[in-house]
Order: sequence, then structure tokens, then C-alpha cells
Amino acid sequence: MGRARTFWQRVSEGRQVDDLWTHFVADARASYGFYGRDVDWEQIRKLPRWRRPFHITKEFFWALLLKMTPARRVLLIIGLVLMTLSASTLRIGNQTFLDIKMEALAAAIFLLLLSLELADKVTMKRDLEIAREIQLWLVPNEPPQVPGGDIAFATRPQNSVAGDYYDAFYPDSGSQRLLLVIADVAGKSVPAALLMATLQASLRTIAGEGASLAELVMRLNRYACAHSLEGRRFTTAVIAEYDPATRQIGYVNAGHNQPILRRTNGATEVLDAGGLPFGIEATATYEVGAAKLEPGDALIFFTDGVVEAFNESGQEFGSSRWLDAIRTLPVIGARDTLQHLMQRVDAFVGATRQSDDITCMVFRSN
Repeated sequence: MGRARTFWQRVSEGRQVDDLWTHFVADARASYGFYGRDVDWEQIRKLPRWRRPFHITKEFFWALLLKMTPARRVLLIIGLVLMTLSASTLRIGNQTFLDIKMEALAAAIFLLLLSLELADKVTMKRDLEIAREIQLWLVPNEPPQVPGGDIAFATRPQNSVAGDYYDAFYPDSGSQRLLLVIADVAGKSVPAALLMATLQASLRTIAGEGASLAELVMRLNRYACAHSLEGRRFTTAVIAEYDPATRQIGYVNAGHNQPILRRTNGATEVLDAGGLPFGIEATATYEVGAAKLEPGDALIFFTDGVVEAFNESGQEFGSSRWLDAIRTLPVIGARDTLQHLMQRVDAFVGATRQSDDITCMVFRSN
């Protein structure tokens, strides 16, 4: 009994059965969505209902098979053939002429395939973890100290690495101008993360040269256009600069989700001045907006992964829920504000695995 308990603890890592089931359901939904992208649902809907299950099964089989290497595809087919033949028995009268028992061999082939796929996954996961560590070096671990202000940020990558970027920094040691940045590179995982790294490097370099906000945005867009694969790898962003002496904030919204300024009286404003996302048109012009923060005001930056977060029914969190969460914020610090907002999102999505990165940054004026 003790050995069985130790075995179960090692396998389950001490998790409860309901917790394991929740994770299994989340994984099953994610896998269904992953393979389901290769299914021609429009064509299946045209078929009679009684024929649809067979065609869905066939489409999912091919979606799975074609994601393997050719050698592993052959192994899988051999295993399936052996498993099918193992159920075959030829009898004439009371005599058995053919009784194939290949279950053990078929199971060994499936186990071999599982081990090969798992080895690939572990290797890839290790590489992604290293990439994630490198990516974490590019964003701040702790927010900078701001006279009369308070900052907090959080990000949850959809994969090990993310295409979302956030930052809060002073361009140089003698500067009183604080730059606040949030950005979302089109795409996901490694390609988006690489472009995010180049964006961060370009932004830091240009800002360190003392460029004005308008010049910074124009140069950043020209650089993005030179590396956007003809506009296919564009970046949405909000770049803002805050002057603690005057509490003025200037900003440019390059096609990003509009940051929300929540006043102490509950009123809300959006930061919508700007222009096209970076990387679409090299000659694009950008409007610089401005706002003044009063003590107790909260400015919330976020990426589309927040409002597009979905629950197990596929229902999106949506802009209205997000706005409602912001309007009902208590007057608390930036860290508590961020936690309050993320809890609202978490309560809605539950354990559902998301398809996009989720990033939020809060700036509180004291």
C-alpha cells in the first residue's frame, strides 16, 4: 500500500484528482483546437449528419499523421495495422485456423512513438526555457522609482516565449522623462519573440540618443518597416513619456488597444491618438496625444490577450467586462490594482488554456 501511495504521489506530483481532471480537460480542448485548425469544417457541414463523425475522425487522423516525420507515420500505420489484425480470428467449425496475437508488438510500437515524440517535446521545451530566460532579461524585473507615481506590470505568455513587450525606464541616468511602453508583435511564440527583442533594442537605442517622442516613434516605425516582411510582421504599441514635475503624459498609440485612464471619480478616458501599427507604412505620420494625471488616477495599458481571453465555453472576456473591472477599481496602489484586474480575468477564464499572450501594466499617480 505504501509503495502504491509513493508511486501515485510521484506520478501525480501530489495533485488532487479534480485538479488533474481540470488540467486534462484544458489539454484536451487545446489539442482539439490545435488539430481542428486543419479540418475543413465548411465541407463537413455540407455532409449529412450521419456521415459527419466518420469524416471528422478521418480529418483528425490526417491532421495528426501529417505532423509526424515520414518514418514515424509508417510506424504508426504499422502499429494500427497490427492492432487491427490482432482482433482477427478465422474459425471453420470448431477449429481455429488463424488467431493473430500482435497486441504486445502494437503496444511496443505506440510506446516507441510516444517516447520519440516526448523526446522532441522535452528538447524543444528546454530550448524554449532558455529563450524565455533570455527574454526575461529584456524586460524589467522591478518597476523604476517614479516621483509621485507607482508602476506594476505582469505578463503571461501563451507559450514559453511571448510576442508581448512592456517596459518602463529612464532613457539615461540624468533624464527626468519616464518612458512607458507596451507592444504586441503580430504572431506568436519564437518568431514574435525574436521581433520583440529587435524592437526592444531599437527602442532603447533611439531613446538613449535623446530623441523626442515624435522622432522616436517615426524612427522606430521606419526600422520596423525594414524588418516586417512587407507588413506581415507588424507591431502594435503605445509609447508614452511622463513628466513627474508637471504630471503630464504624452503618448502615441500605434494601432494598439487603447489604454484606459481611470479618474478618481470613476470616469474613464482612452488614449487613442496616434496612427498605424509599426511596420506597415514607412511614411506613416503619428499624432502625439497628451493627458494630465491627477493624484489617485490610474492608467491601464494592456494587450489584446486580456480582452480576448476566453472561458471553457469559448466566450470572450470582452471590452465591456474589462471596462467594468476598471471602473469599479478601489483607490489602491499599482500592484494591488494589477492584482485586482488580473483576478477578474482569472475568475472568468478558469483553467482554460489561452491562445494569446496576456500582458497588463498599471501606472498610478499618487
